[in-house]
Amino acid sequence: MLIRNETDVVVENHIIRSRFLQRDVKIDFYLPPKEYAGSQLNLLLINDGQDLATMQFENILQSLYDNNSIMPLLCVGIHCSADRRNEYATAKILDYKGRGTKAALYQRFVFEEAIPFIKAAFKVKSFKEKAFAGFSLGGLSAMDIVCHNQQEFTKTGVFSGSFWWRDKCQEDADFDEAIHRIMHRQVRNLPYAPWLKFFFEVGTQDETADRNNNGIIDAIDDTVSLIDELVKKGYNRHTAIRYLELQDGRHDVPTWAKAFPDFLKWGWGKVI
Repeated sequence: MLIRNETDVVVENHIIRSRFLQRDVKIDFYLPPKEYAGSQLNLLLINDGQDLATMQFENILQSLYDNNSIMPLLCVGIHCSADRRNEYATAKILDYKGRGTKAALYQRFVFEEAIPFIKAAFKVKSFKEKAFAGFSLGGLSAMDIVCHNQQEFTKTGVFSGSFWWRDKCQEDADFDEAIHRIMHRQVRNLPYAPWLKFFFEVGTQDETADRNNNGIIDAIDDTVSLIDELVKKGYNRHTAIRYLELQDGRHDVPTWAKAFPDFLKWGWGKVI
């Protein structure tokens, strides 16, 4: 039931052989610095775990724990594969290029292999709460998994999310962003889950594309319009949604590292 006694954040590296993905999946455990029973421990799954290693994620966590800023949190970084655009996508709908063919298998990996492995490693039956986060296409994947498994999660965090993901080429004459952006359409069609909360980060230099020529880059436009869809669904813009727009933020690991403490304090912050 109990995990560790160390005063420092410890990183453990593991490999899961996935029968669904037919590959070895690298995962990293970022252990909280104290000993906690499983029922008191929160679980955060994070796509693109290799980016956590690049940003020295353990140092971000250590600083927050040293300042008594967040509650105990087991963070698990799941490394991506070379076939990222098929695994990290929307599981029920392929994009206009037919990408996303392994997204449903990736979801099965998460629920039938990764989470059972984590529970077995810590000898716990359940966590206090579970959340999922990711970067870029990994953020789209995290959002998709949470939205289609609402009963399993309480929060999602998306950094520079690929919410442009669409099932119609934007060059086609009948392309309509209100219809053909996949995640926006899914949010409209999914049931409202009042316990869910959403964190979104975008940088003003995330990209330069402006699909509809409205003077706002697509990364911001797509994220803000997705938030609007969530609000229409019933989520409170101020209490259920956090939007962080970083001036001069880019589509890169240093920007996401800068934003991550805000996400962690928003999701698991201690009231001092």
